[in-house]
Amino acid sequence: MKSSDLAEVRKRLWRAADELRANSTLSPTEARGPILGLIFLAYAEHRFEAVRPKLEAKATLRRPVTPDDYRAKSVLFVSEEARLSYLVRLPEDEDLGEALDMAMRLMETHNPELKGVLPRGYQRLQKSTLTEMLRLFAPLPRTLSGDAFGLIYEDFLSNFAMAEGRLGGEFFTPYSIVRLIVEVIEPFHGKVYDPACGSGGMFVQCAKFVERHQKSASRELSIYGQEQKGATVPLGKMNLALHGLSGDIRLGNSYYDDLHHAVDKFDFVMANPPFNVNGVDKAKLAGDPRFPYGLPKTDNGNYLWIQQFHAALNESGKAGFVMANSAADAGHSEREIRRQVIESGSIDVMVAIGSNFFYTVTLPVTLWFLDKSKRGTSREDTVLFIDARHLYRQIDRAHRDFSPEQIELLANIVRLYRGEDVETNEGSDTLVKEYFANGTYVDVPGLCKVATRAEIEAQGWSLNPGRYTGTAATENEDVDFAERLETLYKEFSRLSNGADELRAKVDSAIARILNA
Repeated sequence: MKSSDLAEVRKRLWRAADELRANSTLSPTEARGPILGLIFLAYAEHRFEAVRPKLEAKATLRRPVTPDDYRAKSVLFVSEEARLSYLVRLPEDEDLGEALDMAMRLMETHNPELKGVLPRGYQRLQKSTLTEMLRLFAPLPRTLSGDAFGLIYEDFLSNFAMAEGRLGGEFFTPYSIVRLIVEVIEPFHGKVYDPACGSGGMFVQCAKFVERHQKSASRELSIYGQEQKGATVPLGKMNLALHGLSGDIRLGNSYYDDLHHAVDKFDFVMANPPFNVNGVDKAKLAGDPRFPYGLPKTDNGNYLWIQQFHAALNESGKAGFVMANSAADAGHSEREIRRQVIESGSIDVMVAIGSNFFYTVTLPVTLWFLDKSKRGTSREDTVLFIDARHLYRQIDRAHRDFSPEQIELLANIVRLYRGEDVETNEGSDTLVKEYFANGTYVDVPGLCKVATRAEIEAQGWSLNPGRYTGTAATENEDVDFAERLETLYKEFSRLSNGADELRAKVDSAIARILNA
């Protein structure tokens, strides 16, 4: 399918989703599940029909095809009543909502790994809207490839996240950020862990990385996830199933629950955790081996996440995660934890990202990359700092991302630093030659700088890329304007009230003196 045709399909489907949301009693968040469920059914039927002829050709009366035969092919079994091609042909007097709910139940019955995952509630939607949605989705198994289905699912997750703002950011990390993380940590083979996995986008991009290098993701990767929001876990499991992947995603609060016994276990860790979380009960964390460098005294969870990611890596493991800018310069107990992590020799690369890349916040962020395998190498005593705040592609007035060429350039800077071969499949060769004419890494003012541990110590153990690349840090770069304005106004009101009280006392004292 041509990319232009696929783009038109994606737009048409999203317009239909808008209609469903506008003509139902469901909130935007509640409508998300039923819409993604239809995409899921369409893709499940697509993969089912691709292997059915071969399996049925081998079947006999004594040995008919079973759901286990499809499972052996990494394909979900789809009974006739669960196929969109069946549902779209139902008579007009049939209860379409009930039929769709039954389709979801049948999918879970025949595929136990989906138990409790698929959405319900189709009977709450208007029949005319459901009919139109089915009319649009039913032809998809015959017209789209597997990769196109994945793109449509990701597109819908992105659009829902954008529509839901801060809530959307809890389950979706923008594609270009995840792609950059994957290109830097290079998860060719091993166990991958995300303790804040949301809708599973990190896992999907890991799989695509493996497939871009002509290998099978299902054979090369083992997937483990943990997610705090019960409503988000099904999104992750559906996303994995949609891409032909299997994994162990569990419901749990990663501050307190280590459901995968993560310490020293994983080859790769990827995450976009919630920033600056307060109220974590640190008394419950005493003695937890995931926090070997101590608990931060400040009421902020950033350094609990950072230690979790570090502790989960095995001796050759790599991690890439998103973090609030403030964590790179945080002082006091957090600085002491940061010093210990730096002195462990595990911090490999720090990348400053500009504003408006995320749906949760408009603020710029920093990507942290850990690599325990660099201990004992020439890179053990150094950290590569990249300031990518001037690199972006404007999507709309409020959102930005990286182009494929920009992602490849940033990943190639890291590859050159590590002494690896560059990749130019996305057309970054001109930019690479512009900055690194000799094909080897050099510091580029305003873009990248390799700093030694002594230089980092001289900067108060700061990991802010702008301090090293020569780019001036943006003022208030990690401050939410509305929150800051509210804080300042409260402080102003407090001081004003205090001034009024003091003025009254002074007036009273002066009056007593004058009247004496």
